[in-house]
Amino acid sequence: MIGNDVIDLSLSRRESDWQRKGFIQKLFTTKEQRLIVNNSNSETIVWLFWSMKEAAYKIHNRQTKRREFIPQKFECLILTETTTCVTGIVRFLDMVYYTKTDISIEFLHTVAVTSLNDLEDIIQIERRGIGKDEHGIPYLLSAQNKHQQAVSISNHGRFEKVVLIKNKKVPSI
Repeated sequence: MIGNDVIDLSLSRRESDWQRKGFIQKLFTTKEQRLIVNNSNSETIVWLFWSMKEAAYKIHNRQTKRREFIPQKFECLILTETTTCVTGIVRFLDMVYYTKTDISIEFLHTVAVTSLNDLEDIIQIERRGIGKDEHGIPYLLSAQNKHQQAVSISNHGRFEKVVLIKNKKVPSI
């Protein structure tokens, strides 16, 4: 399974006051709050954790068909970190989601998967041939409409990302 989230950092700076009283306490665990406050680049960590939670939530929603996003219950952990890429995990109840986040000056893009091996098999596609099921969950249509492959769509500001796991059978369109 797959989920993704993209954040237009310029738009976030204009529209989201993450430093206002109560913002980080409402959305992040105590452990995450400490990491945010003690980091020299707190803004990036805020949006990194938010993006990881959103991407993992999209998988959870696909699995359960329930729209119940409680950010503090999705706990983020950073595993590896460079200036342009972060890998991590998000825990929610008994589930573990593996994440990879690409960081640029303009945007932050996180992909979450349920199997660690799938992180290496993510591809970005154009937004064509995509349908949604009765729960609003996107999938890639085949020419015969017999196969549905999970895709994840995210957009924010100037950016849109549509991703899928390439090693899964991709139906012809």
